[in-house]
This record gives sequence, C-alpha cells and structure tokens, in this order.
Amino acid sequence: MRSADREVLETAADWLDAGHGVYLVTVARTWGSSPRPPGSLLAVREDDARFVGSVSGGCVEDDLSARLAAHGASQVLPRIESYGVTPEQNHRFGLPCGGRLDLVVEQLASAEPVRAILRAMDARQLTVRRVCLATGEVSLHAPEGDVAFRFDGENLIKVFGPAWRLVLIGAGQLSRFVAQMAQALDYEVIVCDPREEVAASWQVADAVLDTRSPDDAVCALARDARSAVIALTHEPKLDDLALMEALVSPAFYVGALGSRANNAKRRARLASLALPPEVIARLHGPVGLPIGSRSPAEIAVAILAELTAVRNGIVLRAESQAPHAVSPANVSGMSKTCGVL
Repeated sequence: MRSADREVLETAADWLDAGHGVYLVTVARTWGSSPRPPGSLLAVREDDARFVGSVSGGCVEDDLSARLAAHGASQVLPRIESYGVTPEQNHRFGLPCGGRLDLVVEQLASAEPVRAILRAMDARQLTVRRVCLATGEVSLHAPEGDVAFRFDGENLIKVFGPAWRLVLIGAGQLSRFVAQMAQALDYEVIVCDPREEVAASWQVADAVLDTRSPDDAVCALARDARSAVIALTHEPKLDDLALMEALVSPAFYVGALGSRANNAKRRARLASLALPPEVIARLHGPVGLPIGSRSPAEIAVAILAELTAVRNGIVLRAESQAPHAVSPANVSGMSKTCGVL
C-alpha cells in the first residue's frame, strides 16, 4: 500500500508526463478542528478537475478542483486559498465548527523534481522541499538537523521521507492482524520468520516475508528513525537477538509481546547480553496500550495505538503505558507462534 504522500506525488508526476497541467495543494495552516493536518497534499489535474489526495475529507476538494479547472490557467505564482473563514463556509464545506484551512496552491512545472523526491524516498532518504510564495522558486535539499513542516506565510517547507517501516518478528496469527492494520496506517510491513512450517502459511498481501535469521533481518531493515521493530513470537531464540539489534538501531520504536513476568525475564536476558540499562529501557514491553484487549484483532489495535502515539510524539502517562498481560485466555485461537505464554 502506498503512503498518502507517495500516491499524490506518483500520480502528479504521471499526469505531468502525460502532458496535463497539475496543481499541488498543501494544507499550510489550520485553526480549530481540522480533518487533515498541516502538510497534507492534494494534486489536481487542470483540464478535467480530477484529483488525488485530501486536504479536508469533505467538499473542499470538489470546490477547489472545479475552480482550478475553470480558472487555474491565470495562476502564475503560488497563492493561499482559505476555507472556513465564515460560518456559512464551515457549513457548506463540511468543516467542523470553528475549523479553518489555509491551503497553498502551486502549479507544478515539470515531473522531474517530483520524481527526484520519489527516488530519494526509494533510497530511504529525507528530502526538504521549500516553496517561496513570492517568487514561486522551488528547491530540494537534504535536511540539516531536525526539520519539520513549517509555513511562515512566505515560505512553505515540507519534509518528504521514506515509507514508515514495521518489522515484525514471527509470522503467526497476531502478526497477520498487526500487518493488515499497519498497512492501512501507511507502514511498509516486513515479517521475519525463518521457521519453514510457519512461513509456509503466511498469506498477507504486500507484507513481505523475510526468512533470514531475525537478528540479521533487523540489522538490514531497521536502518533509520522511520523504522519500528516488534517481537511477537515469545521464543527467546528468535526474539532476543533480534531485540538486541533493534535496541541499538535508530528505530523509533521497539516492542515485545508478553506478560509483565515474561518481559522481566526478557529484560534480564538482554542485560546478560551486555546491553546497558538505558538501552534496555527503550523496550516497550509488554507491547501495546492497556485497552482490555482479548482477541488477536483487539491486541493488534492496542499495539498500533501505542505505535501511533510514539510516532506522533505523544508522551504517554505512566498508567497508559502499564502493560496488559497477554495470556492464553486472552488470545483464544491464536497459535503458539503468536506469543501465547
């Protein structure tokens, strides 16, 4: 599954190569409740108002694409379009009460700069795209330090990066639920399991099965801060070495399934492998938020809820991080390879 940004960029580049005029629309600022965060993208084809992406999840896309198709040819420089300025607009465009959007609309000149971003994404590199509204100049460069989306009224800066990657250790039933849900959240999912009897039954579309030793796979795959690793087998010979590699990697999240008791044993084993306490402290375990999960699907929701919170920089309260035990009663029907104690 392509990420939302990638879908917009690939479609825009294809339209440009086919000779269509294309506008790129970016959510620059929001006030109040907003269906889409700053940085969200929309591409509009000038000749027939077709569009891909979303900036509101409502009627803004239809109105803006129709107006660009009718009058877009007169636009030379990027401009700001605002929605939700009045209560009437809120009602007409389906914006939440008090919600307002400022959108930067720019005409794309050629496909090559867009494809340059896509090539960098394929190479798992970050690209900073800067648009000057006064001149229309667009520049691409590598980030220097921590760079986030920014709009100051004069310059629009957006960071494009590689797909978020989730490496799952174990190809059991729970991994199938986690993989499917993670794909809907724009993750590239890779499942590591060298066991032939388990790997043979893996059938999740677009979730790659890696049969290397999990520690070797983690070394190769968890190479940047857009990677996460979760151990779901409960077999120390598979989990422990993989977690050891993950904990010293740049991965933004490392987690492991299990009860409090089993995770205490796991932390002790990791300490015996000479990992420093501050490194072991990175481990989220037992994995997931305590939402009373019982079925494999519910446990997957809990895992991805915590993963999403960490990815979005949300600091969880101590009680929210209190792990929920996963026992055989909680995962009725789950195979032993899914982390049942």
